[in-house]
Amino acid sequence: MLLVKNGRVIDPATQTDAPRDVLLDGDKIVEVAQPGKIAQGSSTEVFDATGLIVAPGFIDLHAHLREPGQESSETIETGTRAAARGGFTAVCCMPNTKPVNDNASVTRFILDRAKATASVRVWPIGAASVGSKGEAIAEIAAMKQAGIVAVSDDGKPIAPAKLTRQVMEYCRSLDLLVIEHSEDVSLAAGAVMREGVTSTRLGLPGMPAAAESVCVARDVQLAELTGARLHVAHLSAKASLEQVRWAKQRGLHVTCEVTPHHFTLIDEDVLYDSRYKMNPPLAAREDREALITGLADGSVDAIATDHAPHEPALKDVEFDRAPFGILGFETALALSLEQLVHSGRISLMRLVELFTAGPARVLGLERKIAAGQPADLTIFSTTHDWTYDVKQSPSKSRNTPFDARTFKGAPIATIVAGRIVHRL
Repeated sequence: MLLVKNGRVIDPATQTDAPRDVLLDGDKIVEVAQPGKIAQGSSTEVFDATGLIVAPGFIDLHAHLREPGQESSETIETGTRAAARGGFTAVCCMPNTKPVNDNASVTRFILDRAKATASVRVWPIGAASVGSKGEAIAEIAAMKQAGIVAVSDDGKPIAPAKLTRQVMEYCRSLDLLVIEHSEDVSLAAGAVMREGVTSTRLGLPGMPAAAESVCVARDVQLAELTGARLHVAHLSAKASLEQVRWAKQRGLHVTCEVTPHHFTLIDEDVLYDSRYKMNPPLAAREDREALITGLADGSVDAIATDHAPHEPALKDVEFDRAPFGILGFETALALSLEQLVHSGRISLMRLVELFTAGPARVLGLERKIAAGQPADLTIFSTTHDWTYDVKQSPSKSRNTPFDARTFKGAPIATIVAGRIVHRL
């Protein structure tokens, strides 16, 4: 047994913000009580959480673990170790592996590797189309039976619209989430950053914000047509958020996520540095402000990392030749505290919701600190001073613009299935 005592439990699912002790036995929570009320056995391990926040285990809806096929950039083992250091107890891994996770065999391989090597729970996302090529629907039912939690052609949109409709109709019959990388490829073709004054000044081809919002509008209408559950991944544009708000007002099953880098950085930060190259690209200042407003007012359902590791040889090239993507696990909480909580834009309860109950609802799950629930907890400090040193990361890759950045607040311990998998 493991007793987490003297912590400040913040649980949006039960609207709890109070001192509590939490007793874990194996993979379940067995008791939650006021401090000192839980009997402590002689063999019980104790974690003293005095001065710390105890939250339900963080869930990341959007990550790339690269295995199978791109193990030089990341593996399930190294990626989940980094996730544990970031406070995440479960990560949803995107299907753009090699081979693509478009059939049950690849899904089972990922889950087998996770069982053998992962530090945290791994929930695979299956491809929506065969090879994510947008030509034929993938073996979605078989993948669901094997263990996927959603479908996506992440890295590219599900296209064309006719296929998107078929995928949505099929997934509705399976009660399976459709996750969309929203991008009109004809508007985005050849672009390496967001179109605007900065792209013009740098002489780099830019994609307009409409490349994202046009696709969001299409998919919202298809979600209305089919009744499907649609989740917009890594939303970055003000107009896209307006489309999601419209969908929610109409009662559609439409949700969205925002990444820490999109509510922290803007296109003016790029300056030919490939560590700032991601897709969707860093947006304008007004877009960032809109995202923060959406995080505060409930329009955004979750914070997700889009952890996208690339080995240094791939990223350390000219900006226009480098692949899109940055690391995300280890800085997500600290950036969120810095940009959202310490700045006074959202409450601590809302922050925890964006990492826990929010993503759980998107997946159709319930996560709370209560007897009978999974013994997954994230314990963090809002005041711990530290400096991010990417060279110390368990990840195989180093592609982050936040190296050497100083933060206030960090994950202190990550508990998965009653076991401490990370401790600062």
